[in-house]
Amino acid sequence: MPPDPSQHPPSQHPPAPPHLPRRANYYESGPLDRMTHLRADIETLLETIADGAARIVPVWQAQNLVSRSNSADAPPDPVMLRGDHPILPQAEHLVFLGMVEETAHFAADFSHLSAPPLEEAGEFRDLRAFGQIIPHGTGSILAYARGLMHWHRRHLFCGVCGSPTVSDRAGHVRRCTNPDCGAQHFPRTDPAVIMLVHDGADRVILGRQLNWPPGMHSVLAGFVEPGESMEDAVAREVFEEVGARVKNVRYHSSQPWPFPASLMIGFTAEAEVGPITLDETEIESARWYSRDEVLASPEDLTFRLPRKDSIARRLLEDWLGDAAADLKPQSPNLPFPKPKVL
Repeated sequence: MPPDPSQHPPSQHPPAPPHLPRRANYYESGPLDRMTHLRADIETLLETIADGAARIVPVWQAQNLVSRSNSADAPPDPVMLRGDHPILPQAEHLVFLGMVEETAHFAADFSHLSAPPLEEAGEFRDLRAFGQIIPHGTGSILAYARGLMHWHRRHLFCGVCGSPTVSDRAGHVRRCTNPDCGAQHFPRTDPAVIMLVHDGADRVILGRQLNWPPGMHSVLAGFVEPGESMEDAVAREVFEEVGARVKNVRYHSSQPWPFPASLMIGFTAEAEVGPITLDETEIESARWYSRDEVLASPEDLTFRLPRKDSIARRLLEDWLGDAAADLKPQSPNLPFPKPKVL
């Protein structure tokens, strides 16, 4: 069984890995050593699968496998497969993720199957539904697998000439099969800025998009455009969405967000309190909220803050400081599950 790489209790945030001067955001800095030099050594990687020593993260239609529970209060239990599991030959895509200590980890995609496989082992669920209540290290592996499988399924054909592509370098390159083209395609990540806009004191802008679940409010965000710096994107997005001019743009942290393929780059920025002018094509509502209003969030269908696993929530909690401990919980304080291996 692969080691449980994260032992922090659910009520705390992921600890800081050795290379980070801060606590980690969810889905980043997991236990995997990506071992990029092994990606060309396909024979050795296949041996780890054949002898059963490898661990396989199954993915089906952008969902991860967890075991079923008889209790509604029980946490989801992530499931990994042994490398010699009989279903593995049915995988449409197989990607080497890296090593956890001495154990090779792979992702296997079964999305081409019309019905979810492995029903005897559990059910496939969206990681966003349970990512905040499983071990940080396990969550980072599941997110990595989900993101790579999404990329493979959307790059089956060459974007240059339209010919089919094949997987190469253990799943980290797709190569065009047209000998007159031969283009190589690499996993894509779309950079997006996400920013907490404050007044330098006790007010912050929160808003909600038209397609969000009822009550959900968050900080502002948007994609970085070609030829634009991240700081420029912060200023542009804030002005476009709420009509505010910002200053003192400061980098905070970043977070992989493979839902489906983003890197969220977090900032804080300062603006003067004034009227909000909405971009009604994207934003349903937005306004300035006081610190006390944020702390009083009822966390229900009328008003709720971003999920605990998001960098949006991290930005808000860091802005609130020690008072963030007084926020109403979003989920029960469940014990951490360990990945099952079948």
